[in-house]
Amino acid sequence: MFKKLSVLLATLLLATAGWAAPTIEMQTSMGKIVIELDAAKAPKTVENFLQYAKDGFFTGTVFHRVMEGFMIQGGGFTKEMEQKPADRKVENEGKNGLKNLRGSIAMARTQDPHSASAQFFINHKDNPMLDYPSRDGWGYAVFGKVTEGIDVVDKIAKVATGNRGGHQNVPLEPVIIQSVKIIPEKK
Repeated sequence: MFKKLSVLLATLLLATAGWAAPTIEMQTSMGKIVIELDAAKAPKTVENFLQYAKDGFFTGTVFHRVMEGFMIQGGGFTKEMEQKPADRKVENEGKNGLKNLRGSIAMARTQDPHSASAQFFINHKDNPMLDYPSRDGWGYAVFGKVTEGIDVVDKIAKVATGNRGGHQNVPLEPVIIQSVKIIPEKK
């Protein structure tokens, strides 16, 4: 509980003290991706994502679902395709006005609109069908955008994929998330 409150407080202080939006640096086995998070429009989602990052949850996970011309999804499986337990869920903030545009990051979820936990995806192209209101009336909550490394997203999107352990579109060679660091920067 204390960690959750401290992440929320830090996010709010950064937003109100003239600091830029929280930024993360995701180092992958194919290069670095820098993502600016939008705590003003998706506060609960950003808080949730930052807590998983602080906990080191993403380290060693992979992009386990890659579809060129659609998106790359990661943050929940090991390179052995074992799903990591991620019990903390976040309320769907898909109604925040942010769009699933190329380079945006959004929460992955099941058919339950409030089932997102740690898995996320980066849109490889504009995907308006994922925006609020989608077929289920909720959409997929966008909470940031790639500011550096879209070329890395493009490289990941082009890897060869196949089926593995009941999953489709799995990279044949694992694309590993080596680390996710939080980088606050002054405006």
